Amino acid sequence: MSMNQSAQPSLGQRLLHVIRTRRLTATFVLLGTLSAGMLAGSALTTVHGQEKGKVDTSDATPLRVPPPTTSNSEFARIAKMVGPAVVNINTESLPKQVTRSRNNRRGQQMDPGDMQDFMRRFFGGQGGDDDGSDDDGMGGGPQAGGRRALGSGFIVDPRGYIITNNHVVEKADRIFVKLSTDPESEHGRPATVVGTDKDTDIAVIKIDTNTPLPTVKLGNSASAQVGDWVLAIGSPFGLSQTVSAGIISAKNRTIEQGMASQFQRFIQTDAAINPGNSGGPLVDMNGAVIGVNTAIFTQSMGSQGVGFAMPSNTVVDVYNMLVSPEHKVTRGSIGIQFQANIPSAVRRMYGFSKGGVMVSSVTPGMPAAKAGLQAQDVIVAVDDQPIKDGDDLVSNISARRPGSTIRMTYLRDGKSHTTTVGIADRTKTIAAIDGTADESGESPEKANASQSKLGIQFEAVPDQLARKQHITGGVLVTNVTPGSFADEYGIDRGDILLEINRKPITGGDVLINEVQHLKHGDDVVFVVRKQGLKDNTFLGGTLQ
Repeated sequence: MSMNQSAQPSLGQRLLHVIRTRRLTATFVLLGTLSAGMLAGSALTTVHGQEKGKVDTSDATPLRVPPPTTSNSEFARIAKMVGPAVVNINTESLPKQVTRSRNNRRGQQMDPGDMQDFMRRFFGGQGGDDDGSDDDGMGGGPQAGGRRALGSGFIVDPRGYIITNNHVVEKADRIFVKLSTDPESEHGRPATVVGTDKDTDIAVIKIDTNTPLPTVKLGNSASAQVGDWVLAIGSPFGLSQTVSAGIISAKNRTIEQGMASQFQRFIQTDAAINPGNSGGPLVDMNGAVIGVNTAIFTQSMGSQGVGFAMPSNTVVDVYNMLVSPEHKVTRGSIGIQFQANIPSAVRRMYGFSKGGVMVSSVTPGMPAAKAGLQAQDVIVAVDDQPIKDGDDLVSNISARRPGSTIRMTYLRDGKSHTTTVGIADRTKTIAAIDGTADESGESPEKANASQSKLGIQFEAVPDQLARKQHITGGVLVTNVTPGSFADEYGIDRGDILLEINRKPITGGDVLINEVQHLKHGDDVVFVVRKQGLKDNTFLGGTLQ
């Protein structure tokens, strides 16, 4: 190799030289630009840091704060009027052991918090616990010796009666209320629960007072219209006396499915409401409360412009029952279930396109069952008053006193029938469906045993289905609890149970009596006619 050849740079060295050169060039250009800018700045002004004291300010006019003026804002007027009656609610809950649900037969863990990302109750926090409540980070989670959370409420009686949400106080061991005039440093005044209603998520609490307290003015929510201005007042994120404005964006809004939606028809608003607003008032431009802020639709635990308030007309009815001597809400029921939204084709097929409610299931032992109603019957009138839809029926029945009777008109196979149906306490019919005792601890019906032990609800087999399946007797399974015995061993909704432990099920009473005598460790075997099959199937296992 010659000296000339050894001095010649390699291809890699030449590329590296080009890259470095371009980098340096670019750097120089940038610095040059900055230098030019700084030079230009120096040419434009001669005021440098060390020369500030040399500026003559003798011609400067001092600024003055103008005298206070009266605001013409309606929002300000309403906030000033309502604000003193809006309170901050601070709750404390002692740690409770968290239990985990069993896996169902498909090996899926039943997670009670699956819906938390969709619909958040604003209990006052940014994180969730296993029990579904939210921790506001003020006192640590369950492992730290308790939970502290914040909510809102408003005074409706000068003697200290306050309306808030049930979910704000239902898990609290101690409740404290802070008035707008109380010092921020104080914990608040102890409060007691007067009564709660889970169906509407409304609670009434009370604080002791020696002097009359300021109260809100209640409005008529029926007069509220979509597009009306409203204010939400409360304690989002613990920031008390916060006011936000928006409009009513919808009415009569349902946000949950099933029986929970029957008494939850919300006012929807885009007024900014966040965790901690829960239980606070939604106020119209007359300064009247037309709703109780209850829930938000969110994917970030913050306001996304869709909030929901329980209408004041519903709240007033609930409040009056909760402050009565019984301190509970009593609603009428007949013990049926129905599908909320029936397709038009189904209505035409069953002959009730102009109105009516199709019964999907009848709770054994309840008034509807005793009156002879069956699944697929269509209720068209109560006391000769036409029934338009499910909401109409629920409103009619729930307002009636338990122990009274109604005259019900219904269609079966296209023919009109009339029967007398008694009215029961709704808490008892729900207990019969869910397999739980009512608040007094009394089991409303022996039918509960089939739900609590096996996890099934059932009804008599409709005549048309019995003829199609060529069977007599048996019961039709209308619901199966996830993770229950029935779910574990393959019983599904729509199955027909024909025998239990080699004993023919000639009716619901037979099944109820057999289940009542079952105990831990007993074998339970069913003869079942599965949906879509013509042959019987044997299913069973050991009761745990």
